[in-house]
Amino acid sequence: MSGILNSSIGRKFAMALSALFLMFFLLQHFAINILSVFNPDTFNEVSHFMGTNPLVQYALQPVLILGVIFHFVMGFVLEIKNTKARNISYAKNNGAANSTWMSRNMIWSGLAILAFIGLHFYDFWFPEINTKFINGDMSGLINPEVADSGFRYYEELQHKFYSHVRTILYVIAFIFLALHLLHGFNSAFQSVGANNKYTKGLKGFGKAYAILVPLGFVFIAVYHHLKYVLS
Repeated sequence: MSGILNSSIGRKFAMALSALFLMFFLLQHFAINILSVFNPDTFNEVSHFMGTNPLVQYALQPVLILGVIFHFVMGFVLEIKNTKARNISYAKNNGAANSTWMSRNMIWSGLAILAFIGLHFYDFWFPEINTKFINGDMSGLINPEVADSGFRYYEELQHKFYSHVRTILYVIAFIFLALHLLHGFNSAFQSVGANNKYTKGLKGFGKAYAILVPLGFVFIAVYHHLKYVLS
């Protein structure tokens, strides 16, 4: 593994695989969260299953966290390597003529997304860990002492989006995510060698994914914000 990461092609390939893995997770995450708009009860049930299933908690969740860390660390490594490899200054090389704005600013959109992940962990993951593993409450109920009180997940989701500031921050973060994905999706497929007769279709799918999935998350945030504020 270390040998692969020592080469430029190997690092790009590993980066691409981690990106595709995270994009699959993002789609799964969206599929669960959109349920909160159309069917809150199902959202609660699915969230409870994901939050208490041992396979998800003790196997898939650590893999996901490691995947996120690996992707961002590898992104910074590639950026540093690419910067050092440039022998021609920007004064002599018109980067805009050879690449898109998104490809030249992946590091900045990545940093914005990393900051958002920190906020998202603060809002949802850390309280979840505290509830389940520190307080020892794996029930998922709003009030564990009342058997029919219902699951807490939907209520917590709505409560987080009551704040105007937090909702705006989430919307901005999803815009950065869309910009990051617009270049990252196609770049990932190119890095794993997916240049064939399906390339045009993959690019179209990648563009749709990069726009529609973040837009879907924006819709979820704004929907719950307006519903909570207007209720």
